[in-house]
Amino acid sequence: MLLLIVPSASTIPAAEAADPPGEWVSLAAGPVPASNPLAGFVPFAGSYTGVPHSMEWFYVPVSSVVTGPGTYNWSSFDAQLNAISARGHQAVFRFYLDYPGKASGIPEYLLTSGLSTRTYTDHGNNGVSVSPNYEDPRLLEALDGFIAALGSRYDGDPRIGFIQLGLLGFWGEWHTYPHDGWASPENWLASSATQQRVLQAYTKAFTRTKLQVRYPDAANSSLNVGYHDDSFAVGTLPGIGWHFMDKLIQAGATQKWLTQPVGGELRPEIQHCIFNAPMNCPVIEDGADNDFAGSVQATHASWLLNHHAFSPGYTGQALTNATAASQSLGYRFQATAFALTRGSAQGQSDLSVKISNVGVAPFYYDWPVQVAAVNSAGKVARTWTTPWKLSAVKPGMTVQWKTPLSNSGLAPGYYTLLVRPANPLANGMPLRFANASQDQTRTGWLTLGRKYLPAP
Repeated sequence: MLLLIVPSASTIPAAEAADPPGEWVSLAAGPVPASNPLAGFVPFAGSYTGVPHSMEWFYVPVSSVVTGPGTYNWSSFDAQLNAISARGHQAVFRFYLDYPGKASGIPEYLLTSGLSTRTYTDHGNNGVSVSPNYEDPRLLEALDGFIAALGSRYDGDPRIGFIQLGLLGFWGEWHTYPHDGWASPENWLASSATQQRVLQAYTKAFTRTKLQVRYPDAANSSLNVGYHDDSFAVGTLPGIGWHFMDKLIQAGATQKWLTQPVGGELRPEIQHCIFNAPMNCPVIEDGADNDFAGSVQATHASWLLNHHAFSPGYTGQALTNATAASQSLGYRFQATAFALTRGSAQGQSDLSVKISNVGVAPFYYDWPVQVAAVNSAGKVARTWTTPWKLSAVKPGMTVQWKTPLSNSGLAPGYYTLLVRPANPLANGMPLRFANASQDQTRTGWLTLGRKYLPAP
């Protein structure tokens, strides 16, 4: 026999007495979170104030890890990840072989074994770095092994937010302009076959951590990779033929943001001026749009490298505008209502929550969503992990989540119910909802409300 314990009306506070079990309780909207994990503006790795942020960016020479054929030393790379995670942030990075103006990132054993390279003076390089022959079987074998080892060690690592494929071209940006077959006759970039080989190696090695490649095209549009627009708000909007959105349209990938992330870099030449009031950035190239808000809406970007926001930083109205611009990137979750009903089994209650995404992008990871019951002493009496999927809540969508809560081990009574997506980085930034009751009861948790949980 099912025994339902119902407290007398005289013991229930008036506000709760007016809230019959099972009825939906509205949740008030609140301010936009100052920052949220895996979204917003990002600095180069380091400790900075200024615009609130959750990630840090860095480049890595392949030579710092690959010490010989099939041999790797991850110590310096791990030290960088650890330094970033110690600040409560997650990392975004790109490995390179050729960075103009920096010492070559090609493993030393390949250079001494006869790998052919080209010298150049473009981009201020003046012969410091060299462009490798990307078709050399020794280099291809080294890249295959490196990507497989990287994935085996770091796929799903909570210290990492996103990985850019890198490796090919200047800065690992998958171009060798002006040595591209258009601006000059020779094309130094890896062949289509080599590009596809690198793409396939990465998507095989990484099934949990999200990947990004520089340019959308037909060869990558069906693969599990997102994109990074490194000329954001200058070469973004369509119309000129080779802008980022033009390439997305040509690749038939304009809806790919629904499952794969878009990031990139706010074009460095306009970082200092794009948030001035009025905006007074120069047009730095033909077709430049200088339209930040329009570029965000078109690309559904989640994050952007914008080091100027941190050093030297913005002041006054520019800081206010830049902070709002950072907050406009990525997802924004808002809980609109919740309800608690008697479950189908004895000692079980069913919790339902309505969640909206009022941002421009999904959240691309399914971090565990937890529910907690806080007792009258302010202590967490029980925590449940739900099957709810954050990635399923797309922009403009409201979903209704429902999960059973076993009351086993709980004394019957009133509890304050909380919910949070749990950041897998132990000291990582909490994912906050745009609700008035966010952090109301406990930091990092959204307060739903007080409800009666019966005896198990």
